[in-house]
Amino acid sequence: MSKNSMESRETIDLDINRYLLVLRRRWILILSILAASVGLSVAATTLLKASYEAEAKLLFRMPSFNVVGTNLLPSNNEGEETGDLRSLVSTQNPINTQIEVISSPPLLQRTIDKLQLKNDKGEPLKVEELQKNLTLKIVGGTDVLRIAYKSTNPEEASAVVNTIIDAYLENDILTSRSEAEATRKFMAKQLPNTQAAVHKAEVALRIFRQKNNIADLTEETRSGVGIIGNLDNEINTVNSQLAEVTAQSNELRQKINLNSQQAIAVSTLSQSPAVQGVLTQLQEVERQLANERSRFLDDNPIIVSLEARKANLTALLQQQVGQTLGTQAQVPQRLLQIGELRQTLIQNFLQLEVQRFGLTNRLASLYNSRSAYERRMKVIPQLAQTQRELERKVDVAESTYQTVLKKVQELQVAENKTTPNARVVAQATVPEKPESGKKLIFIALGLTFGAFLSTSAVLFLEMRDKSLKTLKEIREVFGYTLLGGIPLSTNKMRSRESDGELASPEIAVRDMPHSLTSEMYRMIQANLKFLSSDKVLKTVVVTSAVPKEGKSTVSANLAAAIAQLGRKVLLIDADMRVPSQHHLWQLTNAAGLSEVLVGQAEFPTAVSQVMDNLDVLTAGVRPPNPLALLDSKRMASLIDNFSTKYDFIIIDAPPLLLAADALTLNQMSDGILLVVRPGVIESSSALTAQEMLQRSSHNVLGLVVNGISEQSESNSYLYQAHEYFNPHEVNKKVVLKKQI
Repeated sequence: MSKNSMESRETIDLDINRYLLVLRRRWILILSILAASVGLSVAATTLLKASYEAEAKLLFRMPSFNVVGTNLLPSNNEGEETGDLRSLVSTQNPINTQIEVISSPPLLQRTIDKLQLKNDKGEPLKVEELQKNLTLKIVGGTDVLRIAYKSTNPEEASAVVNTIIDAYLENDILTSRSEAEATRKFMAKQLPNTQAAVHKAEVALRIFRQKNNIADLTEETRSGVGIIGNLDNEINTVNSQLAEVTAQSNELRQKINLNSQQAIAVSTLSQSPAVQGVLTQLQEVERQLANERSRFLDDNPIIVSLEARKANLTALLQQQVGQTLGTQAQVPQRLLQIGELRQTLIQNFLQLEVQRFGLTNRLASLYNSRSAYERRMKVIPQLAQTQRELERKVDVAESTYQTVLKKVQELQVAENKTTPNARVVAQATVPEKPESGKKLIFIALGLTFGAFLSTSAVLFLEMRDKSLKTLKEIREVFGYTLLGGIPLSTNKMRSRESDGELASPEIAVRDMPHSLTSEMYRMIQANLKFLSSDKVLKTVVVTSAVPKEGKSTVSANLAAAIAQLGRKVLLIDADMRVPSQHHLWQLTNAAGLSEVLVGQAEFPTAVSQVMDNLDVLTAGVRPPNPLALLDSKRMASLIDNFSTKYDFIIIDAPPLLLAADALTLNQMSDGILLVVRPGVIESSSALTAQEMLQRSSHNVLGLVVNGISEQSESNSYLYQAHEYFNPHEVNKKVVLKKQI
């Protein structure tokens, strides 16, 4: 925690303690003013007219229809329970809206007109006057509204509440029905449009499916993937078969030395009877021609005939080949007639070629099918997206249509509904007893005014009272060393305004040696003893700033406390104007200090022994000029003489601000002991005395605060001291407080 925060906390604590101390000092005045104020307010309540309050309660439920929800009638589909009253704003209580409706001027004016309400002057009651006595309050944690009305007439109070409720319920029913009718008409106009939108969306979806041959895209995608896989497997198989057939065909082609077209032609011609017949004849003619040439020349008719026949047969053979093959292709004659083995090889070659051709076509067909499926698979995602968009449009259109249709049906029911959004939990009855609320208000106002008046009075008195009231204030003003504090005794507490010198004639150190007061005086003499280590104090002037601070009592008790230690002490009453020591010690004042100073009496005859080791020299008869006697060489020589005979001399001097005696005597002593009493000395007097002592450079030994009261101090020091020295008395007080 920072230093500033600690200082602020201490300042707050000090202010609170200061206020509490003020209350403790002025508690009688505060209680008196409060009692008087409350008493007057109680008396004023007897003049009030009796007021009666009638009340009723309404329970609110969900409205009969809701245009913005999915359903017009209450249901659980909205995310809340049936019958809940909802508001448009989450932080708003929906009943507040109904309160505004109930307290609206038209509804209240209807109540006034129906009951013909009059004011005290006999005039028709105004809406503002009715609102002033009307109370609308939500019962906490519920959907219940409390409606109350105050009036001097109990029957009128209950009639007003019941009439307002009836008017509100009737207005609620009419409003709900009119809203339902207006909404239904609007919805009915929208119904054909929503139906047309549904039809349009369905037609667009159907055309799209027909155009793209769509049955089920999901199933088509699944089957297409499988088909492409099967096609890949089949393509691989056909490729392997085609490779095998191609290898065999190539091998046979090399053996027969023919291509496929030539092999087909040779095979066809070898199997044609016409070709083979002509070929046989041609071979026979060629054989004859070869034989005849060996016998004849070329111009021989036989040779010429055979050549002509050969030419004819060759032409015929070409004609037959052309007819057989269907083309004019020239086929070598050696291929027109082949052996059986070559024929078998050609047939096998042709079979392999046919098989290779079939496999090639099949492979091309498989590739085409696979490409077609791949193209379809690439288009399917786009088709699916388009189809989903069209389906969503259909769903939206259908949902809108169903919603509008359902709301039209529900609004038809709502138009004929006669149930309001609230029901009466308790009707207003005629009150039998008047309310005491105004009396309590008057008493509270009286108490508040009393508190304000008492606070003002206390503040006024505190502002006028300039006296120092606490030990802390005294120490802050004077700034001297505190040698001790004397608690206020019981008989001194009877009056703070009584004379501090005469209020308690007893010598506490002598009469009550075991009391707290006696111990405080012993503490003062101990502090004086250790006040100066280099010089022994022998002569001390005891004075105060103003009268009634108890300087004489302090002087007497301090002298008694020092004497009890075995030291020889002389107590001199130097206050010749208002002497007190002869009263305290119950001595005669016929001869005293004044007589000794003027030589009318000797010291041994004037002094009196009041205790062991304690002698008292009273003031004597008051002289015309006491200061002249005190400020004399005779007084100085007396003090020097007394110092040789006594261990300690205490001089009771007049107050500082009333006489210069104390300052004069201080020139003949070791220092001044200043006695200050809270509640007697004012701050101005204390500052004047403090400035006077500083200006004269007098040796002030310290402060003795006399008459400290527990009620004026914030700490519990005195209470703890009393508890230590008087435990039985403290226990009695505690028991008495518990019994009270």
